[in-house]
Amino acid sequence: MLYPQAPTPAQSTGGIRMKLNGATIPETIVRRVIAQRGTEHSFADLHPARTALVVIDLQHAFMNDAVDYAPVPAARDIVPAVNRLAAAIRQTGGGVFWVRMTHDERSSAEWSVAYQLPTDEFRDKRIAALSEGTLGHELWPELDVRPEDEIVRKYRYSAFLPGTSELPERLRARGFDTVLITGTVTNVCCESSARDANMTNFRTIMVSDANAALTRELHDASLSAFYMTFGDVMDTDMIIASLQRARSARAA
Repeated sequence: MLYPQAPTPAQSTGGIRMKLNGATIPETIVRRVIAQRGTEHSFADLHPARTALVVIDLQHAFMNDAVDYAPVPAARDIVPAVNRLAAAIRQTGGGVFWVRMTHDERSSAEWSVAYQLPTDEFRDKRIAALSEGTLGHELWPELDVRPEDEIVRKYRYSAFLPGTSELPERLRARGFDTVLITGTVTNVCCESSARDANMTNFRTIMVSDANAALTRELHDASLSAFYMTFGDVMDTDMIIASLQRARSARAA
């Protein structure tokens, strides 16, 4: 179970129940968002053909204890939700993008500060786990990756930092203006990507039960900070229901 120690993820908001699987957003933040935006979920009505699922770093490096780099146990638990979202996105005309954190020599030179921070031992583990051609770099085998999906490299925590990933250009080339951010780690690469997606003009939703962090506290704090300023937070059931409503409306 994802974060089994967590309390029931529902908060009262003055007569409104903030129901969210996989996270708890504090009541004060929900009230603030409603006061500023006029609604609890700004992006509740999705346009399926303009919506892309972005899956961040669900690689052996972050999921396989044997790789011995930076495993996030909860990341294994979100795989079913990610696969459900991928299936729904494909069925309703969107796109699925699997993003892999990648090390290369250019990263060492242009992002040298990130390699100066850790110990020599941990830096070597990072390089070994995230270099192309290694087990750590590969996507987790239980992910439902299809031939029509796109696999994209990124060389920073954020997949939307200009000049460090092809993801924004690939999304725009296919007409996507809305992104669903999933993966690991919630408060590192996922939140970094989500914030930059907003700031590069994508409608951005972090999926509460399809992101994973090392603790529930870090997960909730990250989603709460993002929700307050940068975009929306919704769960898998809410997103699939929105996609299906839109498909039914088109068919009517």
